[in-house]
Amino acid sequence: MKTTRLMMGGTVLALALALGAPILAQEVDFGDNSSTWADDDQCDDPRFEGPGAALIRSPVDEMRDAADCRAAFEAGEVTLVAVEAPTSPNAEDGGDIDFGDDSGAWANDNECDDPRFGGSLDSHLMADATDCRTAYEAGEVTFEASNEVSGAVQPVDGIDFGDDSGAWANDGECDDPRFGGSLASHEFADATDCRTAYEAGQVTYDAPDDTSAAGDIDFGDDAGTFANDGECDDPRFGGSLTSHEMADATDCRTAYEAGEVTYDAPDDGGSDVSVNDIDFGDDSGTWANDDECDDPRFGGSLDSHLMADASDCRTAYEAGEVTYTPSDESGADVAIGDIDFGDDSGNWANDGECDDPRFGGGLDSHRLADATDCREAFEAGDVTYLGDGTGAVIIDGIDFGDDSGTYSNDAECDDPRFTGSGVGVALDDHLMADATDCSTAYTDGTVTLADESGSGGSNGDFRINFGDDSSASAHDGVCDDPRFQGRGGALELLEANMLADATDCRTAYDAGTVTYNP
Repeated sequence: MKTTRLMMGGTVLALALALGAPILAQEVDFGDNSSTWADDDQCDDPRFEGPGAALIRSPVDEMRDAADCRAAFEAGEVTLVAVEAPTSPNAEDGGDIDFGDDSGAWANDNECDDPRFGGSLDSHLMADATDCRTAYEAGEVTFEASNEVSGAVQPVDGIDFGDDSGAWANDGECDDPRFGGSLASHEFADATDCRTAYEAGQVTYDAPDDTSAAGDIDFGDDAGTFANDGECDDPRFGGSLTSHEMADATDCRTAYEAGEVTYDAPDDGGSDVSVNDIDFGDDSGTWANDDECDDPRFGGSLDSHLMADASDCRTAYEAGEVTYTPSDESGADVAIGDIDFGDDSGNWANDGECDDPRFGGGLDSHRLADATDCREAFEAGDVTYLGDGTGAVIIDGIDFGDDSGTYSNDAECDDPRFTGSGVGVALDDHLMADATDCSTAYTDGTVTLADESGSGGSNGDFRINFGDDSSASAHDGVCDDPRFQGRGGALELLEANMLADATDCRTAYDAGTVTYNP
């Protein structure tokens, strides 16, 4: 109705202007007040000009600022510009456009994503029909048949530069490997830098060979623990779980077809492995986030940081400072099918915690006896497989010994060579005899190897855990801990004061007035 009214009004006005007859306000169809700038005392309708008209007038406000324009027109502050009978807002009839279908992941969300109408998703070319037809008919978008690539950076010579989503985008250096850049993670993600360099003749374009269609990819099945959770975990598509390779099919197919992930076919690489093919692990290591990669798979020197220094190692790998060598030893790279998880015969099986010491658990009695918990933790990347060996435990060059101590496997490190919150009672007879407890605590960062030089006293072979000052008799100048005897100790030694009078006992021990006799 509005279009018909506009056409009729335009015809009358054009005739009146042609005949030189004065135009009266009642002969002008001023429209309505639906403009954002309506009722601001300036005429924003582009059909009018004069001192009462806004300096900037947009076609979108045509016939949408009635009150302002009528007042200005009647006051003689604006005049009506000669108009032609208007055409449809879009030059091309909607009936001539193939809008496609609604197969896009974001179809029917009331936003037109087809790049032919200014949308930003290449994957929605001819795949957001309802939204785009509605917007087109409402005059909210226009149709450009040639606009088939989205993003801020449009193609040159048929090249899709992608976008600027990379961490190092807009730094003046092209990092996209298709143009000779060194960061696989920046493929299609450093558009501005690479387009600038390409147009300046500083780089050349090497089209990737992998143009796999979804039909050419074996997505596998949905056997993964986290399959069908709406997130693609397969590392071939940038997922972070090696256990989900070919085991998260539905999520990854959906994401791939929506253009949210890309496919990197696995290879047997080494230093040239794509960053998306590497499971960097997490930042659970004691020395994680110190700007140094300690994971031995990247040349680091700490076995305890295997898959436990992710941020440092990813940064170093992407910067080309380290290379990746898959581990040949038992550990995170062992295929799940090669591990005998045992059964659930342990007392603490099926409690949501892996207690098998082969995976870092603290109960030797649960070796091969906590299968379900350990399998789930391994698949989730929460634990790594340490192997079936029963010999000495050696981490970072430290020989933890074995579990021959009376108090081994009690979740407290009793080896007197260690200090920290994870130490229970430092016992001479547990030297190298509490391996599981101490290696677990060391890996968790709750104990460290003590300085073997000692600090006075009669025994410099180990560091004593003095405990804290929680005793009621603390800070009285007398050592009340029953593990110490001598003239600097209390006459009455109570069990309750063990590990609870640290300051007094350390002072007396350093002064040589007590000796340590656990």
